[in-house]
Amino acid sequence: MVGTFQLCSEQLSKQDHYDYGMRAVRSTINAAGLLKRELPDEDEAKIVLKAVMDINLPKFLKNDIPLFRNILGDLFPGIVLGEPNLGKLRGSVLQSIEDLNLLRVPAFEEKIWQLYDTLAVRHGIMLVGPTGSGKSANLNALRKGINDVALDIKDASEEDKAANKFRRVELRILNPKSILNEQI
Repeated sequence: MVGTFQLCSEQLSKQDHYDYGMRAVRSTINAAGLLKRELPDEDEAKIVLKAVMDINLPKFLKNDIPLFRNILGDLFPGIVLGEPNLGKLRGSVLQSIEDLNLLRVPAFEEKIWQLYDTLAVRHGIMLVGPTGSGKSANLNALRKGINDVALDIKDASEEDKAANKFRRVELRILNPKSILNEQI
């Protein structure tokens, strides 16, 4: 993990939002811990590789992604990550894409899963990009997909609550210009 961050800081383009410091290390360790609890028998190298990818891949610019993948290929030789087991969520998100009259483009679907992985380890994120790049569509497709598989907590039994890790997502949009910075 340290080698990955060191090589990324040396070889990838310099961007203000790229972070290879202690915050990135901590986020990666947190992600690896969540994965280890979810998959206790999985090879630790695979867990670290998945955590590094989940934390860093969503924030890289398009031109840096192939180099990042090459760095990981050199540092984690022969390790192939399978498709994540998302159960009902995968089908629900794909259905929500259709319900929202969006096109199922592989790059768009990949960004949805990157957002999902990022939300699992971060409590505050920003979706940035040019107008019309799919930020709101990405967020709405994921929100609808999660809500379609989530339990209504007040009506669920304790056994059902324990079996389903998804909770309803509530979206509230704030205009940051309408409140002071201290209030945000």
